[in-house]
Amino acid sequence: MDTNCTKKLDELRASFEEILNDYLDRVQYKPEILNQSMRYSLLLGGKRLRPVLMFACAQMMGGKITDVAGLALALEMIHTYSLIHDDLPAMDNDDFRRGKPSNHKQFGEGQAILAGDALLNEAYGICFEECSKGKSYRTACSVICKNAGAAGMIAGQAADLYWQGKDEAGKEEGDFIALHKTAKMIISAVAVPAYVYDADQNIIALFEEFGKNLGLLFQITDDILDDCGTFDKLGKTVGKDAKEKKVSGLSIYGKEKCGELADHYCDVCLKTLNDMPYESSFLQSLTRWVRDREA
Repeated sequence: MDTNCTKKLDELRASFEEILNDYLDRVQYKPEILNQSMRYSLLLGGKRLRPVLMFACAQMMGGKITDVAGLALALEMIHTYSLIHDDLPAMDNDDFRRGKPSNHKQFGEGQAILAGDALLNEAYGICFEECSKGKSYRTACSVICKNAGAAGMIAGQAADLYWQGKDEAGKEEGDFIALHKTAKMIISAVAVPAYVYDADQNIIALFEEFGKNLGLLFQITDDILDDCGTFDKLGKTVGKDAKEKKVSGLSIYGKEKCGELADHYCDVCLKTLNDMPYESSFLQSLTRWVRDREA
């Protein structure tokens, strides 16, 4: 990523951290252990890829970060709740997240479940408040909720658990998991500004196509990194997918084919961006960064 794009990435991340901290300054949850466990995972850092994408797409369409700030906050809360639950012993059973103890290792399994539940409800509360801004915001909130729920991320997680260790799982199951567990949330990040600004269906379709392929690119590179990444860079346990016989790109295609698929998804993303009537150099650079990332 060139210097200008790196600078913009840092600026968008900083903007989100300011929005998040401002929100947390205005709320105090009780009992204190709930307050601590929710904040622990929200403030653990990470790429902040979803709010960055939402802000970048809003700006690309001529809008402002403030137009989608609440929606970005809600989406990141949903993402954070999903990570807390994903790390639980009943799910992926990982003791680390972003180089620190997972929420359930820090506060216990019961409190981790409740922290995740609370973040999901907080996110929906924010969405309800955003709905008061008009029809386009109600549509955008509906997209977020649908892509996070039984037709989206939760469906992907359910399939991921169900097909684990089953030899009959193949491409169809793997594609379903990648699309729903990962890509649906990135589609939300990318497409929400288009809904907020009441763009026509052709523009919305382009944003959703970009989001879908960026999500698939993110997942296939995640699968590759689980095989060849390191704890120091990823901040989580590596090699778990193969050990636990998870359905992944590597288990279906092998490492070489995964690399080819990553290149394909990257190319589709770049082509889709070029088909949009907007200046998209930052998102093109961000797409290449996702393809080449080491963490």
